[in-house]
Amino acid sequence: MSSIVIVEDEKKLARVLADYFAQSGFDHHCIYHGDEVIDYIKQTTVDLILLDIMLPGKDGVSLCKEIRSFSNTPIIMLTARADEIDRLLGLELGADDYICKPFSPREVVARVKAVLRRSQPQAQGNTLGSSDFHVDDSRLQISYQQQYVEFTHVEFQLLQLLSSEPGRIYSRNQLMDAMYSDHRVVSDRTIDSHIKKIRKKLASNFNNTEFIQSVYGAGYRFEIDTGSKTT
Repeated sequence: MSSIVIVEDEKKLARVLADYFAQSGFDHHCIYHGDEVIDYIKQTTVDLILLDIMLPGKDGVSLCKEIRSFSNTPIIMLTARADEIDRLLGLELGADDYICKPFSPREVVARVKAVLRRSQPQAQGNTLGSSDFHVDDSRLQISYQQQYVEFTHVEFQLLQLLSSEPGRIYSRNQLMDAMYSDHRVVSDRTIDSHIKKIRKKLASNFNNTEFIQSVYGAGYRFEIDTGSKTT
């Protein structure tokens, strides 16, 4: 039974969502104030967080950023502010998805199930192109030369896709289609932001080796043991 935390200050809405999750076989817990979220997340094992942006106390954007500093638990942002800046900001901070209000509770449950499916461990791991480079699906981390780096779910999915075919160039549109199968409107900057974070983590742990290369006018490709340096 997956455990869902519903962080929503509109109690009526939170309870409706809780009822739908219960009917779908999920365990759930509601939090109505932003200041109570971090302590609960640190003390309790949860599988996914539904996080409203507008909250009393700490807002959802601040909470998402803080949670990402210590946890890779999937986060779906809930927002009534449907402009692209809010959507982009939520995803850049490490959110796995967003849902705009008003929404159908059934849609929320379906989106939660989709994110959980993407985040579930699949194979125990894959060695790609080099015996030194290992992708561990169960831990959302990669190892290279006996060092380990962990990623958020979205970052890991991007890195896993790019590294699945070393040398292949993926356009931004291909990466967006692969990451967001519902074909929502997502800015190119969202992909660029995730790639930038992946590169930073890889470079800081692996002596500035540039695994992900930009191909001008085309997109990105993954190379192992290129010997190149980040710029």
